[in-house]
Amino acid sequence: MNQPRPTTNKSQTMISEHEVQERSRNQLQAVLVSLLILAALLTLFALRLLDDNRLVSWLWIFADFSPIKFFIVLTVGLLISYPLSKFSLPERTSIFLLSIASFLVAAFFWQQPEVIVDASRYFVQAKHLELYGVGYFLKEWGNEIPAWTDLPLIPFIYGVIFRIFGENRISIQIFNTLLFSGTVVLTYLIGKTLWNKNIGLYASALLLGMPYLIIQVPLMMVDVATMFFLTLAVFATIKAVDIRKAALFMSASVAVTLAMLTKYSNWLMLSIIPIIFLVYLHQDWKVLARRGSAMALCVLLLMVIFLLTKYDLILKQLQMLHDFQAPALYRWQESWTSTFFFQIHPVITLSALFSIYVAIIKRDAKYLIICWMLMLVFLLEIKRIRYSIAVFPMLAIMGSYGIAALRSIETRKFIVSCTAVSAVLVTAIAYLPFLEKTSAINIMHAGKYLDSINTEYAEVFVLPQTTSSINPVIAVQMLDLFTKRDIVYFERREHKTPQNITELPWRWTWEIQSPLYSVNKDSFANNAETIVVIQSNSSQQVPQHVDRRLENYRLVKKFINSSSVFKYRTLVYIYQHT
Repeated sequence: MNQPRPTTNKSQTMISEHEVQERSRNQLQAVLVSLLILAALLTLFALRLLDDNRLVSWLWIFADFSPIKFFIVLTVGLLISYPLSKFSLPERTSIFLLSIASFLVAAFFWQQPEVIVDASRYFVQAKHLELYGVGYFLKEWGNEIPAWTDLPLIPFIYGVIFRIFGENRISIQIFNTLLFSGTVVLTYLIGKTLWNKNIGLYASALLLGMPYLIIQVPLMMVDVATMFFLTLAVFATIKAVDIRKAALFMSASVAVTLAMLTKYSNWLMLSIIPIIFLVYLHQDWKVLARRGSAMALCVLLLMVIFLLTKYDLILKQLQMLHDFQAPALYRWQESWTSTFFFQIHPVITLSALFSIYVAIIKRDAKYLIICWMLMLVFLLEIKRIRYSIAVFPMLAIMGSYGIAALRSIETRKFIVSCTAVSAVLVTAIAYLPFLEKTSAINIMHAGKYLDSINTEYAEVFVLPQTTSSINPVIAVQMLDLFTKRDIVYFERREHKTPQNITELPWRWTWEIQSPLYSVNKDSFANNAETIVVIQSNSSQQVPQHVDRRLENYRLVKKFINSSSVFKYRTLVYIYQHT
């Protein structure tokens, strides 16, 4: 008996063939993307002499790296990226995992030292609040508490954290890392609100493709917080004008005020707020005009107490920014090539450039919202990467907008995955080891060592810097950040103020002094069981008064890691009473 032949469904065969072709096309595109990214990064490696970043130039961080090693690292990153790009998760799960991943990535870099001495300013301001309370901080900030050109919000938050959790760096790092993860979520929400969830997800992942941003997260600085509060203000305003509820406009007013209290550069970047209103004006211009006026009035009312109570200080700070900081930026410049190709993954920059073309073709008015702040950076020639960090989320959304214009979803996801993974790997294997070789690590290790020995407090002597114009006394404050022991420092006049101080980038280290460590009771220090000497090089001659003080003390530990890259060096020698 003959068995009937199985019938073949022609449509199923065609679908199957289409799937095979699509899979082959995606694999071919993945190979092409891999080769292009590999070629771009290898080209940057070969041209690393062009990177003039003042902190982590590729010329420095890859000084001991061979091209073969760099090629292997990139290849591993690309291989990891492919299976990661295949994951397809629900929207909420995806952004949750991205926020967790961003937190874990940043947490890996908590081990790096405080490589920017500006951290001492924010630490000292926070320490005043910890010691003397909120009322004292609000009254004396800018008076007894030196403020330079800072604004009070972030030092205030740092001080509250110290007061609640104790004076330790890890609590500050957790806070800043949470802000970084929060920025990842806000970037996603902005992209989703303006366009769709895919643009939001791609943009949030691209924030991990910025090595310079990643290494800023663990530092006790204000730049990451400035970025977070500016991004929060942008999202809150977009949400308010999109939904047009009074409560949302009130929330946006608070967010804008917080952004204004973080850093003066945000005042310029917040010009984005009227741009957002203009873009949405066609929806219901009468309501938006009325609510926008109310929002502006609310921000003014929230700021008026600060503006009135600190009026003289604000004028002085704005004058300093105009007369000193702005002209000085032209002397301390970093090239846009360095910022947008070396310190930010080139895929992000190239995708952002492509997005301009896409937006013009689409005549997309909303695009003006995300490109406005980048336009300001270029028009005002802000060539200092630290002053541009706050606009990085907008750059990530621009890059995402360009990538989203590609037809293949698989290719888009692979490009984003490659960008994030390769950037994180490069940061981990090159940036972090470089930072750990700087002399800043000595202060960190010395602080931990003081915590490990049986001593109540340490008397500190700081020798003059022989190669740097930075006030060496700053090292006392940095040491205090890393130790729970009390610090005793006798201020002496052997540190001479440089003659050209008005032109120096570290002018503030000489012009603002903290009274926290200056003690005049010799009997108190004479009982110190531990003495710490901080100097700029191992062959530096110790002054007679320090030499006499070290009688009956023996050297128990020294931390003398040093890099020839930076002029400012801190070698630490610890002595204990015999």
